[in-house]
Formats: sequence, C-alpha cells, structure tokens
Amino acid sequence: MENKFLQEQIIRSSGVNPRKCMRCGKCSATCPSYDEMEFHPHQFVYMVENGNIEPLLHSESLYRCLSCFACVDRCPRNVEPAKLVEAVRLAVIRQVSQNHLKPEAVPALSEDDPDIPQQLLVSAFRKYSK
Repeated sequence: MENKFLQEQIIRSSGVNPRKCMRCGKCSATCPSYDEMEFHPHQFVYMVENGNIEPLLHSESLYRCLSCFACVDRCPRNVEPAKLVEAVRLAVIRQVSQNHLKPEAVPALSEDDPDIPQQLLVSAFRKYSK
C-alpha cells in the first residue's frame, strides 16, 4: 500500500505521465551519464510506471543524473524522465528528513549568523514538510 502511495506521490510531484513512454530508449541513448547509472532514464520511467519504486530509492543513479534534460529534449512523447528522477530524489529526502530544519537547531543558527533572514528559517521549515 505504501508503495502505491509513493508511486502516486512521485507521479503527482513530477507532473509526468509515465504511461506515455513507448520505451524507444532515445532518452537513455542521449544521456551523458549513461555509463555511470545503474538504472537508465527509460528504466526509471518504466519502474515508476509499474510501481517498482523501492530499488530506485536506494540507487546511486539518482545522484548520477546531471539534470541536463537531454533526455527530455530527445523524448518523442514528452515523457520527461529527468523530472521523474528529481521527484524520486525528493521522495528520498522526504523519507529520511534530510532537509528538515529542526526547531532546536534555530538558536545555534541565529548565534552563528545574527543577520540570518527570518524568511530563510521559515522556508527551511516548510520546504520538504509536504
């Protein structure tokens, strides 16, 4: 059940319809990080489409993607694999709370930099809390 929710969250946050992919491989053929990636752009799309999210969450391919959008430019169906990769990255960050600012950390930040804008602190609290 959690996997289905995660799949829907990734699709919703990316704005990509993975069902449009016809698996031509043009996105992967143009990827400059192809040799460095465990899962290639067309595989990301296929795995998200089928709900096979767990391997993606632990893959180094998430961090090998350059976000150059070459895959987006080459896709004949406008699937935008790079946006799916970014959405999976955000899902990982949300799961492990890596980008959350903890309230107890605010006083230390304020002491280190008294000119820190309040808007920055509020933004840090909100950024990945959804």
